[in-house]
Amino acid sequence: MLAALPATPASAVNAVHPTVVSADPANWTPHALDGTVYRILQIGNRVYMAGSFTSVRNANSSTPLAMARLVAFDATTGRIDTTFRVTLNGTVRALAASADGRSLYVGGSFTTVNGATSRYVTRVDAATGARVSGFVPAALNGAVIDVRLVGDRLILGGAFQTVAGVSRKGLAALNATTGAADGTVNLNLAGPRTTNSGATAPVKVEALDVSADGRRLIVIGNFSSVAGQARHQLAVIDLTTTGATLSAWATTRYQPTCANGTPTYMRGVDISADGAWFVVVTAGYTYTNTLCDAAARFEFGTAGPNKQPTWVNYTGGDTLLSVAVTGAAVYVGGHQRWLDNPLGRNAAGPGAVSRPGIGAIHPTTGKALSWNPTKERGVGTADILATPTGLWIGSDTSTVAGEFHGKIAFFPLA
Repeated sequence: MLAALPATPASAVNAVHPTVVSADPANWTPHALDGTVYRILQIGNRVYMAGSFTSVRNANSSTPLAMARLVAFDATTGRIDTTFRVTLNGTVRALAASADGRSLYVGGSFTTVNGATSRYVTRVDAATGARVSGFVPAALNGAVIDVRLVGDRLILGGAFQTVAGVSRKGLAALNATTGAADGTVNLNLAGPRTTNSGATAPVKVEALDVSADGRRLIVIGNFSSVAGQARHQLAVIDLTTTGATLSAWATTRYQPTCANGTPTYMRGVDISADGAWFVVVTAGYTYTNTLCDAAARFEFGTAGPNKQPTWVNYTGGDTLLSVAVTGAAVYVGGHQRWLDNPLGRNAAGPGAVSRPGIGAIHPTTGKALSWNPTKERGVGTADILATPTGLWIGSDTSTVAGEFHGKIAFFPLA
């Protein structure tokens, strides 16, 4: 059993690091034996990994444990806590810690939790996995992909179109204590995108992030307007304790279509710890004058139209899924083969550097750093989390730096 939970949780903002982390992953981390680790969260000395896996095991053990979709383990030893048990009937995509660190908000595609109906979002005890009484979430009609806790509002992004029977396409908020619908986040995401070949899909939020001071929310996904204003796949929202309004910050750089089968190519976003800038990562497979298959840094600065990226780092045709800004580096993950590859066309162009599955970019220059542990690519690195002691990654593959690391790995600070 793990140590008692702390009075306050770790921040949802990625930790600031003085240096780049080691390229040699720790040997003590546990393994997920199937599926994908989509989300990692640390509270004190306890780490939670969530996803679609159904079996796990401890490092240096051959005994599988039938523990599915959400597991807790010790952040120092990697030992799995078998007393933390949650039974969910679908994939977990999102995690957030409560303000006191004693419970977890969980989002995904599940419809039951510990045998009881709880559709797409729930709250569980961080020590035991039991459902928290009193939290009865408003009815959603689709999956939750990302969550952030801001004050007493739990902000949800996902594929849902209604909350408590009221239209809230892709973005909504619940009361963090009761689970009731909170009408203060009502931005009317609309205009699902259509590609050049006619492919389309309902409005959806792929990812979101909130600044450390709780005043800014970034939303990315399949939409073309927010609050009646043109916002192509990316919107900045100003948050107050009583409401949410669309910022004048806007860019048209994500208006063009990338792949014909992909209405939205947005995949991940992370705001810097100081709240001054952010990085977006994308899929796409289109090259000319787009931000497809790339990481792009933007400054908040003064709100206004036609914002342009400070830098762009292209993979040359491979998807990036996840990003974490640490100060010393911008870590990016996906199924990329290269970075620094603006002239690549599904091949290494002039200047390209090999960075399979995981890489690091200089936050100022936008060029790849030398850090290159290498990783089996698969679908890709789904999540990156920086903590005060290092960097966690979650994915669908099990080889990192030439070693077996089942779906999750940890790079300590050097």
